[in-house]
Amino acid sequence: MILTPSQTLDIFHRRVSTRYYDPARTISADDFATILECGRLSPSSVGSEPWRFIVVQNRALRDKLKPVAWGMQATLDDASHVVIILAKKHARYDSAFFDAIVKKRSNNDTEAQRIYQRYRDFQTNDLRIADDERALFDWACKQTYIALANMMTGAAMLGIDSCAIEGMHYDSVNRILSEEGLLDAEDYGVSVAVTFGYRARDIAAKPRRPLAEIVRWAE
Repeated sequence: MILTPSQTLDIFHRRVSTRYYDPARTISADDFATILECGRLSPSSVGSEPWRFIVVQNRALRDKLKPVAWGMQATLDDASHVVIILAKKHARYDSAFFDAIVKKRSNNDTEAQRIYQRYRDFQTNDLRIADDERALFDWACKQTYIALANMMTGAAMLGIDSCAIEGMHYDSVNRILSEEGLLDAEDYGVSVAVTFGYRARDIAAKPRRPLAEIVRWAE
């Protein structure tokens, strides 16, 4: 099914950050599986897919997160689903993580070596992140935001509301997830969170700058 321009924009106009959810409404298993698929099928730099999705449905765990996740304190009780997106650490071109990517994308040793060289040049010379652990993690986090946006847009297409969350004490959230056995802090770290559900009240139209202010054509 191909949407018209009008239908496409209607979805984007409907999608607004939702901070009050209807606790009586729950997203169906099929709909939420579709939202997760929107994340899984998302593109990422060099096909790295450096993400993990933790779906936090356990009420006791949500309560533990409240004191340190101020950006969703008001919605942890009422949101149908809460997802914390993790980003890969140490995603350097010569890591086992990247070796698996190269093997997946190559058909023989010669092609694998060519791809490996390209990724090394990419991280070392183009982005200049290969020797900076924080920069490598930030690069991985960038990729998770693509998945985040696709999950939120996919949700809007299903009539489901959402809100992206950065408002949290990251060290504390990492610690809590580690203690719960949901996160290996050596391999992954928290990138961003997102809540899903059905809005409990009308939400004013979101203000956005006009295209004339943000687009410049190079013709």
